[in-house]
Amino acid sequence: SHPTNTSLVELHLTGIPGLQHLHHWISIPFCIMYLVTLAGNSTLLCVIKADPSLHLPMFLFLSMLAVIDLVMSTSITPKMLSIFWFHSTAISLDACLTQMYFVHAFSVMESGLLVAMAFDRYVAICNPLRYLSILTSPVVAVIGLVTLLRAVAFMTPLTFQILRLPLCSSAVVDHSYCEHMAVLKLACGDTAFSNTYSLSVSTYVGGFDSLLISLSYVLILRAVLSLSSPQARKKAFSTCGSHLCVMALFYIPGLLSMYMERYHQELPPHVQVLLADLYLLIPPAFNPLIYGIRTKQIRDGVCRMISR
Repeated sequence: SHPTNTSLVELHLTGIPGLQHLHHWISIPFCIMYLVTLAGNSTLLCVIKADPSLHLPMFLFLSMLAVIDLVMSTSITPKMLSIFWFHSTAISLDACLTQMYFVHAFSVMESGLLVAMAFDRYVAICNPLRYLSILTSPVVAVIGLVTLLRAVAFMTPLTFQILRLPLCSSAVVDHSYCEHMAVLKLACGDTAFSNTYSLSVSTYVGGFDSLLISLSYVLILRAVLSLSSPQARKKAFSTCGSHLCVMALFYIPGLLSMYMERYHQELPPHVQVLLADLYLLIPPAFNPLIYGIRTKQIRDGVCRMISR
């Protein structure tokens, strides 16, 4: 039922394969998550910018995370909702490749920034007296620049490889956004390098970064267990637990979706697409709540901004 374009100047996204009749219902939680993402991350940025007492490394990292979440969500959700609401499936090849680059590059950036934030918490809890001398503003800026350059270095070859491959299959992408593996299925050339490179980068980023985060939180929890106050221990456990849950929601669905699509596991296509969607939609919506609203300084900053 979808048009076939042999030149592939224009592609067509199917949304969620097999669940097209439920698109209007699926759009409701997706739209709510996007609105929460916009409101929560925009509020965080305004509060941190307006309050000089929040110009600390922890909140500078949080500002970077908010910007990444806004860009990552906005790169896919408006088009996704237009598919669900108006059946607007068409997307130009250039726009598709641009969307693919932004989605994957900012996912790598978010992963790197989560590592930086875990390191920030480790220094703050395990070495509090040297916190501001270790994480100075130039160091924070360098960490942010390194996460950006790493994402560009990893994702640029992937996009150029897609550009070099002849795309000659049906113009239909069985996905709700231009995910790399879904677009790669349209290629009729040798895709071995792209497949291997994509799998290697995803495994390295997901595996290595999650290992560093886990190590940081193990050291944090060890320091927390030495605290004499049960109330302080409970608060620290609650904070670390919520952080780890959000990180798990970011890493696990993305890796599962990629590996299952790569190795053709017997899983319904709509489950794979939903996993890929949720790992880009849930963390940006929950990050402002977990990292921001639950932080007393942010709550106080919001109250001061409202009172002004």
